[in-house]
Amino acid sequence: MIGRLRGQVVWKQAPQLLIDVNGVGYEVEATMNTFYSLPLENSEITLYTHLVVREDAQLLYGFASEAERAMFRSLIRVNGVGAKMALTILSGMSIDDFACCIREGDSVTLTRLPGVGKKTAERLIIEMRDRLDKQMAAGASGVTTIEAAGTSPLRKDAVGDAVSALVALGYKAPEANRMVRSIKHEGLGSEDIIRAALQATVIK
Repeated sequence: MIGRLRGQVVWKQAPQLLIDVNGVGYEVEATMNTFYSLPLENSEITLYTHLVVREDAQLLYGFASEAERAMFRSLIRVNGVGAKMALTILSGMSIDDFACCIREGDSVTLTRLPGVGKKTAERLIIEMRDRLDKQMAAGASGVTTIEAAGTSPLRKDAVGDAVSALVALGYKAPEANRMVRSIKHEGLGSEDIIRAALQATVIK
């Protein structure tokens, strides 16, 4: 099991990134909350990771904090919730917001996330409530941001990158385009556009 990586960010396009660890490149899928805290390319970072082994692939998921990874691991234990859906949930809202939805039984907000229907939302609330209390009691709350030297540079096709990232997170292409068009994205980088689009979707 690969539990942590420390190396340089070689390339990133949400939600994927490539990390060089002593000459070995690791392809990692990260939550958007982790992506928001990433430094400039070629800067050094440390990510907590979870390896998923399937018959057709080995997928590595990265997180800015142990708390976020712990939440991911709890989510994939819920019946009907796979790694991709768990990544989408943790990209669409913070750990604290998700915990609030679970405690308050707010299935409406959860169903605004792609792939989360009413039955899945209700299952999340039922199965995650006890696990959440145990995690919080163990001190696994909050997200520790990665120390970064500067922020991500503005990409020429920030809008296109944002749409691609939303599609990768599970949104349909027309919906992803609508989400991006609905916000004022002039002058924003792709990660800022994604953040605004996701926040607008969950809050509405």
